[in-house]
Amino acid sequence: MVAIALAVLGLVGLDLTRTAGNGGAPTPRGLAAAPTGVGAPGTYGAARHDDLSYSRPVSTDRPLLETRPGIPRTVHLPAIGVRADVVRIEAAGGVLTPPADARTVGWWSGGAEAGARRGSVLVTGHTVRAGGGAFDDLETAQKGSLARVVTDQGTHDYRVISVRVLSKQQLAEQAAELFDPRGAAQLVLVTCEDWDGTSYRSNVVVLAEPRRAPG
Repeated sequence: MVAIALAVLGLVGLDLTRTAGNGGAPTPRGLAAAPTGVGAPGTYGAARHDDLSYSRPVSTDRPLLETRPGIPRTVHLPAIGVRADVVRIEAAGGVLTPPADARTVGWWSGGAEAGARRGSVLVTGHTVRAGGGAFDDLETAQKGSLARVVTDQGTHDYRVISVRVLSKQQLAEQAAELFDPRGAAQLVLVTCEDWDGTSYRSNVVVLAEPRRAPG
């Protein structure tokens, strides 16, 4: 049934493994797109971002906003009209799957909470070819734009630093850095991209760094 649900909704599945060098914490190794989607043939075609520059977030030793870290409740990217409720998701059988409702997104509970001083806040969402997926337009996000996460403890603002379309192989090669639950503080938003008539060939990965308090 899980495989059927993935095929119908066109979701991403996140493969989690235990990797060396991070204290044995489960770290996503790669993303695999579902084999089929819904609606008419894909509307995205070839990737619209060849390889926008990626730079690691700056050191999180500088003070963040005073709001305490918390569990994400909503994600808002106002520049591209994204506002989605967030639900907690876990890695069942080593695979992280977005929620069944295509309008919501999933926060990996094994990663960092929003506003944490260390670690990736990983949020995955749907791309639905017929429309209606929370992250249908994620690839249109721009560097410097706002990504706001509302939590049970308050609101945390992030600044987009990169928007990339990565092949499955590229994502697997960079996953240890992108999804590190103990690395530099960052927000990572992921969805599918590049429908070829049978499957999604790539993933959109948006990285954002915490916005700092003045001074």
